[in-house]
Amino acid sequence: MTIRISLSGLAILLAATAQAQQAPIGQVGAAAQANLDALTTGAATVVPRSGAYGTIGSPYLDKRWLPGRLQMTNGVPMAPVPLKYDVLNHRLMMLPLNRRDSLLLDDRKLASFQLEEPAINATGIRLRTFRRFLEAPEAALRSEYVEVLHSGKYTLLKRHIKQLRKANYQGPYSSGEQYDQIDDKSNYFLLRPDARLVPVKLTLKAMQAAAPELAQALKAAPGASSAKAEEEWVAVLATVDAK
Repeated sequence: MTIRISLSGLAILLAATAQAQQAPIGQVGAAAQANLDALTTGAATVVPRSGAYGTIGSPYLDKRWLPGRLQMTNGVPMAPVPLKYDVLNHRLMMLPLNRRDSLLLDDRKLASFQLEEPAINATGIRLRTFRRFLEAPEAALRSEYVEVLHSGKYTLLKRHIKQLRKANYQGPYSSGEQYDQIDDKSNYFLLRPDARLVPVKLTLKAMQAAAPELAQALKAAPGASSAKAEEEWVAVLATVDAK
């Protein structure tokens, strides 16, 4: 099954993108389309079939098409384009202007991407940044993307994980599960100034163990003792990093 979006919906999305960021000269019109065409595999994206009774959960980071910004490995920024990040299959999809089908990106040429997510704040936009997991201890993971929650002397990274559990309702040893299930998981890492990557949980004790030299500063930081959510730890690390 091919993912589609109406022309009116696409027009609204592209208009919002244009307002959020003015495309540089050379990244609009025919030039922009030529650059984007060079990133695609040339084939429409196909969504895998689910079990007989359907699927619970989503393979995507966000089901919506979101305005996205692409950064090439050579440092050249691309024109904004609607994007969808398929976490389960480790792939990035785009919705080009000259087609109604979504296309796979040839992300071997990409270093990072950003998604503009609607948010309630001063700008109305939450900008989420993803880059290659270059510090991963396993070579197989280094081509994956991690989300940069905080960037500074100490960087907080989040690896999004989706896992598929197939339906199991046939046979004498079935569990009775009639639906495929996509489970959401995530791992957090603290990248230290000495380039060491330390797996962490979002607790004060875990952060202090990952960065003993910050133990006192973290303990004294406002909200650190009770911080559990990502947004809370982003604020704590921003305070500690500023010193």
